[in-house]
Amino acid sequence: MIAERAADSRRAVPGPTPLLLQVCCAPCSTAVVEQLQQAGYAPTLYFCNPNIHPLTEYQQRRAELQRWCSRQRLPLLLADDRPADWFAAIAGLENQPERGRRCHRCFRLRLQLTALCARRHGFGLFGTALTVSPHKDAVAINRLGQALGRQLGLEFFVANFKKQGGFQRSLELSRQNGFYRQRYCGCQFSLQQRQRQDAARAAAGDHGDSR
Repeated sequence: MIAERAADSRRAVPGPTPLLLQVCCAPCSTAVVEQLQQAGYAPTLYFCNPNIHPLTEYQQRRAELQRWCSRQRLPLLLADDRPADWFAAIAGLENQPERGRRCHRCFRLRLQLTALCARRHGFGLFGTALTVSPHKDAVAINRLGQALGRQLGLEFFVANFKKQGGFQRSLELSRQNGFYRQRYCGCQFSLQQRQRQDAARAAAGDHGDSR
């Protein structure tokens, strides 16, 4: 849903409005890019995810995104992600549950890195595809993005992309493209939580995927 953004588009010339969009994977990017393009935006995708663990998972998500962007002729920037930066950002919160303070620190770091990249590359507008997930707090993400935008003199694209069937559309487009879809958010702590859940279901005789 794109109705919640600020009024100033910072459009200097006629045509689609450029926007730097932080993304975590190809599946989550699909419906978001579709919505943005239909609304008159020209997103450049930014793969910025120092949280993703292990390295093989990071590489798989990045490669899938690169292939999709190449097919769709979408511009893509790749961050020089350093996991040490992420661990420093969430230090002391390692044992926090999912959707808690650790996740907010993670959102803030990735949004901050995206805003800095936007400023370096001359984007006046930046945003994230994170809100397409039903597991992500769109209100918190939008507040963080707006605060960072004010600090850096940029506009943050306020949206809740899961609304109006956005998440379901991402599933549909992922199936159409034959994408690999991960079963956890990305960090080692969310992976450990998923493994504990899987073990508990296996012990109870339930082998379904609750994602």
